[in-house]
Amino acid sequence: MENGGIEEADDALPVPTPLNGRRYRPVGSSDRAVIQMTPMEPGSSSAASIDAVVTPQPPRNLKPDANLTVDPSMREGSPDDHATSGGSQGDSKLELFGFDSLVNILGLKSMTGEQIQAPSSPRDGEDVAITIGRPKETGPKFGTMMGVFVPCLQNILGIIYYIRFTWIVGMAGVWQSLVLVSFCGACTFLTGISLSAIATNGAMKGGGPYYLIGRALGPEVGVSIGLCFFLGNAVAGSMYVLGAVETFLDAVPSAGLFQKSVTVVNNTLVNGTETAGTSTISTPSLHDLQVYGVIVTILLCFIVFGGVKIINKVAPAFLIPVLFSLLCIYLGVFIAPRHNAPKGITGLSITTFKDNWGSEYQRTNNAGVPDPSGSIYWDFNALVGLFFPAVTGIMAGSNRSASLKDTQRSIPIGTLSATLTTTAMYLFSVLLFGALATREELLTDRLLTATVAWPAPAVIYIGIILSTLGAALQSLTGAPRLLAAIANDDILPVLNYFKVSEGSEPHAATLFTAFICTCCVVIGNLDLITPTITMFFLLCYAGVNLSCFLLDLLDAPSWRPRWKFHHWSLSLVGALLCVVIMFLISWSFTVVSLALASLIYYYVSIKGKAGDWGDGFKSAYFQLALRSLRSLGDFANCMKKKGRGMSIFVSIIDGDYHELAEDAKTACRQLDAYIDYKRCEGVAEIIVAPTMSDGFRSIVQTMGLGNLKPNIVVMRYPEIWRRENLTQIPSTFVSIINDCIIANKAVVIVKGLDEWPNEYQRQYGTIDLYWIVRDGGLMLLLSQLLLTKESFESCKIQVFCISEEDTDAEELKADVKKFLYDLRMQAEVIVVTMKSWESHMERWESHMESSSTGAQQDDSHEAYTSAQQRIRTYLDEMKETAQRERQPLMENGRQVVVNEQKVDKFLYTMLKLNSTILRYSRMAAVVLVSLPPPPLNHPSYFYMEYMDLLVENVPRMLIVRGYTRDVVTFFT
Repeated sequence: MENGGIEEADDALPVPTPLNGRRYRPVGSSDRAVIQMTPMEPGSSSAASIDAVVTPQPPRNLKPDANLTVDPSMREGSPDDHATSGGSQGDSKLELFGFDSLVNILGLKSMTGEQIQAPSSPRDGEDVAITIGRPKETGPKFGTMMGVFVPCLQNILGIIYYIRFTWIVGMAGVWQSLVLVSFCGACTFLTGISLSAIATNGAMKGGGPYYLIGRALGPEVGVSIGLCFFLGNAVAGSMYVLGAVETFLDAVPSAGLFQKSVTVVNNTLVNGTETAGTSTISTPSLHDLQVYGVIVTILLCFIVFGGVKIINKVAPAFLIPVLFSLLCIYLGVFIAPRHNAPKGITGLSITTFKDNWGSEYQRTNNAGVPDPSGSIYWDFNALVGLFFPAVTGIMAGSNRSASLKDTQRSIPIGTLSATLTTTAMYLFSVLLFGALATREELLTDRLLTATVAWPAPAVIYIGIILSTLGAALQSLTGAPRLLAAIANDDILPVLNYFKVSEGSEPHAATLFTAFICTCCVVIGNLDLITPTITMFFLLCYAGVNLSCFLLDLLDAPSWRPRWKFHHWSLSLVGALLCVVIMFLISWSFTVVSLALASLIYYYVSIKGKAGDWGDGFKSAYFQLALRSLRSLGDFANCMKKKGRGMSIFVSIIDGDYHELAEDAKTACRQLDAYIDYKRCEGVAEIIVAPTMSDGFRSIVQTMGLGNLKPNIVVMRYPEIWRRENLTQIPSTFVSIINDCIIANKAVVIVKGLDEWPNEYQRQYGTIDLYWIVRDGGLMLLLSQLLLTKESFESCKIQVFCISEEDTDAEELKADVKKFLYDLRMQAEVIVVTMKSWESHMERWESHMESSSTGAQQDDSHEAYTSAQQRIRTYLDEMKETAQRERQPLMENGRQVVVNEQKVDKFLYTMLKLNSTILRYSRMAAVVLVSLPPPPLNHPSYFYMEYMDLLVENVPRMLIVRGYTRDVVTFFT
C-alpha cells in the first residue's frame, strides 16, 4: 500500500441483515458550530482498578440569559419514537459510532468552518442514512499576487507619495525624512511579522486583523479594535478620494466650479535665512472638493457592489498606470533639469543635497503653503502623523482573507513583500528628491512629481488619480467585509443588519461604509483627516502585535505558526512603536481614540454575547488561578510541561465513608507517593462511595474549583474483567461512559497501560488515528501531544478515514489533507473503503463455499463467533430469568431492550474495524480510535463484548470520545 493511498478493507466476514431506521435532516448552511480550543496532556493512570485522570478547562464567561434552541429533527431518539421511524434508503456500517461519521463529508466540513449544528448520536433502535454531497461553492478564491500583494501595493502607494512626499522632504530635510520613513516602516514591518505568525498558525476566516485580535485577546478587545479599524479604513477611503479630486483640480483648474486664489507673503526659511517676496498660488476650493468627492465616492461604490471578482479585474487597470507613472518620475529625476524646468529644480546635485540635509520646520496655512502667519506649525511629530497613512496598506490582503485560496501562504509573502518594496522605494525617493530641487521648490510646488516627470506632467496626473482611486477602491472593499465579519460573529446584536451568508457580498455594510466616507469627504481637509486615520490604524497594529506577543508568551500547544521568523520580543517592540507613534503625533488624538475604543469595549462587555472561542486573556486567568492554588500549598506540580493543565488522579474505594475514612487518607498518601515515583504532575484524591458508579458520579459533578472544572476523564480499559469474572465491571464501565457523555466530559480509555513506554523507551513506529466520528478534534490533539513526549517524538502520524464504498474517497482524502494542513499537522492520510451490506452478504455467501482465508481472518472470525456465542448464552439466561420472574428483560435492576439483528450488526462493525486495524496498524506504536457511545437501553454486557472485539490483539490503544465542543481548531 502506498502512503496516503486509498485501500479497500477485507470483506470476507459474516454479515447480518440490514434494518430500517430514521434519517437525519440535511445539514444546512445556517446551522451553527461551536469552537473552542482546550489544552490537554495524556497522563498515566494509577494502580487502582479503574482510575480517573481529569484535567481542567480554562474558565469561560457564561451568560445567564442565553437562549438555547433545539431542532426537533435533531433530538436524540427515545424508545417511544422507534416504532414510528421510517425506512432508511441505505444503512451505515458505522451506525454504532453515531451520526457524526466522517463518511458524511459535510461532517468534516463542519470542522473546517461550515456552520452546522452538532448532531446527537443515535442510540439503540435508530439507524442513520448519510447524505453525501459537495459543499456549496463560496465564490472566487485568489492567490498571493492578486489577493494580497496587489491590494497592499495599491493601498500603500496612495496620495501621500505623490502630493505630500516632496513637501515632507523639504520640511524635514533628508536625514530626518530617512528617519521618518525608517521609523514608520519598522512599525509596519514588525506588525507584518506578527500578522504572518498568527495567520500561519491556522486558517483564517473573513475579518482579517479583527479575527486575529478577537481570537487572541477576546471578543471585547477584538470588536473594539476591529470597529476602530473599520472606521480607519472607511475614513482612509475619503482621504484617497480627496487626493484624487485635488489632483484633478490642480491639473485642470478650469474644471473647478468655485475658484479660490490665495496670496501668500512668502517669507520662507531657506538654509536658515528668510526669503522675502509675495506669490499667488491657486488652490482648489473646498466646495469643489466636496462636490467632486461625493460624485467619485458614489461611482466607486457601484464598482464595489460588483463584488471581489469585479474589483480584482479592475485592479490591474488602476495599478499598471501607477507603476508606469513611477517609472516616469524616476526617468524625469535622472534627466532633470529640462529646458522648461523651474529655477528651483537643479537636477541631481550634491550641493542641493547638502542644502536639504537639515530640517526647516515652519508655519503653513491650511493648504500646506508656507506662511509665517499660518495657523499650523509643523515639526517631526506632526510629520509622522501626516506620513504614516502612506505605509498603512499592509492589512489590505488580510482584510480579504475569506477570498484567499491559502491564507497561510499568501498573507506572509504578499504582505511582507509589499511592505519591503514600498519602504525601499520611499527611502530611495528621499535621497532623489533631496538632491533634485531647492527647499523652496519642494515646499511650494504641490505637484513636484508631475513637474519633473518625463515626458509630460499629464502622465503623473493620470497616475496619481488612478493610484488614489485604486487605494480608495481597496479601502471601500476591505472595510465592509471587516464590518460583516464582526457582525457574523454575533457578538453585538446592533450589528445584525450587516450579517451576510457565506459567499455573499456585504451590501448593507458597503452602504454604511459609503455613508461614512461621504461624510468625511464633506469635511474636505486632507491634512485633518490623515492623523485620525493614523490613530485607528495604529490601534489595530498594536492589537496584532499584542496578540502575537501574548500567544508567544503563553506558549500553548496550539501555538505552532508555520512562519518561524518571529519572536515575542519583536512583537513587543512593534506594539511599543505603535504606542510611541500615537503619542508623538498627538496626545489628544491618542486619548480620544483610546477613549473611543474603551467605550466600545465597555459596550461590548455589557451588551455583547459571549464568544464561542477561547482567548489569551482567559488562558492567562487560568494560569494565574493555578499559581494561586499552588501558593496555597493545596496543589503541587499542577503545571504541565506542554499542555499547561492540571491533573487530578482519583481512585474509588467501595464501602462506608465513616468506616473507611482513615483508610482513604492512607490510600491518598500512597497514591500521591506513587504519582511522584512515576514522575507524573498531578494531585491525588481518594473517594469513598457505596459503589464505583456512585463514586464516579460524585466526581463528575463536584470535582474542581469554581471554573476550573475537569473536562477530560482518562481511565484504564478493564482487560481482566472476563478472566477474573468481575461481573460488575460491564455495568460500571458503561455507567462511567454515560455519566461522562451526560456531563459533557471527554473520555480517553487506555488499553495496554502496562505496556506504555516510559521516557527511556523510544518508539520509532507510527501513531495511527482511526478517525471515525467528529469528536471535536480531541484525537488529533492527543496525537500532537504524544509527539511532544520523548518516547514518541520520532514517530509519524497516519490518519485513517473509514468511508462507505459509494463515498467519493478521493474527495474525502483531499478534504482531510486540507484540514490537517490548516491545523499545521504533518500526517499521511489513508482512506479505507468498505463495501455495502448487500455486497458483503453476497461475498459472504460465496466465501462460505471456499476456505482460502488467511490466519488473520480465521482469528478474527473465531473471536467474532465466540463473542456471538457468549452473548447468546447471556441473553438466554436473561430471558429465562425474565420468564421465571414474569418481568421484562432486566439487567442490574434496569429494563433493557434487545434487538438481536442489531447485536449482530454491532458485533460485525467492531470485527470489521478490528480487522482493519490489525491489517494496517499491527506495527504501530499506538492506535487511537473513536469510542462508540453505549446504545440506549442496551445490556452493558453486550457493550463490553463489542469493546473486547474492538481491542482484540491490539497491544496499545487509546479509545477517544470528544465533546460537543471542538478542542482544536485552525481558526486561531
